[in-house]
Amino acid sequence: MSGDAAGTVGAPAEHQAPPPPRLWRNRDFMVFWVGEALSVYGTQITALALPLTAVLVFEVGPEQLGLLRFAQLVPFLGLALLFGVWVDRVRKRPVMLGANLSRLVLIGLVPLLYQFDLLTLPMLYALALGVGVATVLFDVSWMSYVPILVKDRRSLLEANTKLNATLSSADVAGPGIAGALVSAVSAPFAMVANTFSYAVSVVSLLAIRAPEPPPPARETTRRLRTELAEGLRWVFGNRWLRAMGLVGCSCNFFLTMVQSLFLLYAVREQGLSAAAVGFVMGAAAVGGLLGAVIASTVVRRLSVGTAYRVSVSVIFLGPLLVPAAGGPQWLLMSLFVASFFLEYLGGSVSNVLIVSLRQAITPQHLMGRMTAAMRMLLYGGGALGGPVGGVLAGVVGLREALWVAGVLSALMLVPIVLSPVGRLRTMPTGPDDMPA
Repeated sequence: MSGDAAGTVGAPAEHQAPPPPRLWRNRDFMVFWVGEALSVYGTQITALALPLTAVLVFEVGPEQLGLLRFAQLVPFLGLALLFGVWVDRVRKRPVMLGANLSRLVLIGLVPLLYQFDLLTLPMLYALALGVGVATVLFDVSWMSYVPILVKDRRSLLEANTKLNATLSSADVAGPGIAGALVSAVSAPFAMVANTFSYAVSVVSLLAIRAPEPPPPARETTRRLRTELAEGLRWVFGNRWLRAMGLVGCSCNFFLTMVQSLFLLYAVREQGLSAAAVGFVMGAAAVGGLLGAVIASTVVRRLSVGTAYRVSVSVIFLGPLLVPAAGGPQWLLMSLFVASFFLEYLGGSVSNVLIVSLRQAITPQHLMGRMTAAMRMLLYGGGALGGPVGGVLAGVVGLREALWVAGVLSALMLVPIVLSPVGRLRTMPTGPDDMPA
């Protein structure tokens, strides 16, 4: 592969492909982007308000809090691959509409049931599980839908940079807004804001004008097992996808373990209020916004492989600062912010790069199954991280469990350095544009 040149080195300018049009002129992508941006703002509120409902309303322990996180993420383990096969067979937009309508209703039930004193902890688990199922369906669909909206795969990096920028800005504002809402109206009622954000997302999906082409016609009916196997062979048989998936699974395992324990550790052992926890997460999320802004520049300046190694390594080093934090409250909170700042910064850069790389090297007819397999690995790791962290904290204590997670996370730098992704120089332009 060549270096930074768009075409063959030394080729006349007239033979080089013109740059793709900027996505600011793609009306349907912009509508989708706005709707998705508002929905992720609402999701960030629920991400803090839901576990705080368990902590403040039901006074749960670490094992029960880990189980709540497990309920949210376990659908990725059990359903992602099945949904991936289905999404490859159908149009994506109707599926996304159904998923967001389902999340709107399920999230809205939390404050409604709480208002009438009908909310129980088992019911909270069930609602979290239902939201997780709908989230799997939406995630598998939208990642397959973006290449259809964008059309030119050279624009995928720009598309994912824009989407990740709004996600990162939500990471910055969401926890602070959630902390303030929880303090003002209680944790369950704070989630009302999320129902409105999903309603806006539904309207934006309905406003997209471009008709979605039907999936390729199948000459023969294929068995579910055959299509599942085809998707798994593509992911695990491709050394770049396999490496990214396994490292991502480990990343989510340790980060979910740390984040699940941190909420309880900060509130119970360090005496932080909901607003203070929201401030920590919001201030730290500035790292994600910064990462989204610099992601494209980092990839251009460092090469794809170097950007991958650096950004992912930063994520795995962040958890060590949580158990190491101590001293006066200003220093404690500063170290907490620094820990999650590193995770958000590295995660933002690596997400743009990894999602663009996955979409660029995967044929469209396999996009849903590839996305599903990757989400199964990533969120499956997260689903296990919550309960494992809860059990570990119950045995050795919260701070000790955080130390174990931090040290094991740092050891992941070894497979990152050895990953074949670290040897890529430029972003491929299609499935056939990869080194042998």
